[in-house]
Amino acid sequence: MKKKFKLTNLDCANCAAKMENAIKKIDGVRDANVSFMTQKMTIEADDSLFDEIMEEVQSVCRKVEPDCTIQM
Repeated sequence: MKKKFKLTNLDCANCAAKMENAIKKIDGVRDANVSFMTQKMTIEADDSLFDEIMEEVQSVCRKVEPDCTIQM
C-alpha cells in the first residue's frame, strides 16, 4: 500500500532527509520519501502492518522534528 501525507512545520531539508532515512529502516516499509519542498511524505508499506508502521513513523518524526505533524 502506498499513501501520501501532508506535513506541517517541517523546518529544514536536513531534517526531512533524517526522517526519510529512519523511516526506511522500519520493518515493513518498502519505500519512503519525505519532501521538504512540498511538505509531503509518501510511504509504501505492507497493508497488514500499516497502522503499526504509522505509529513508528510518527515517533521518528517527533524525535527528528518535534514541531512537525503528519496530517492523516
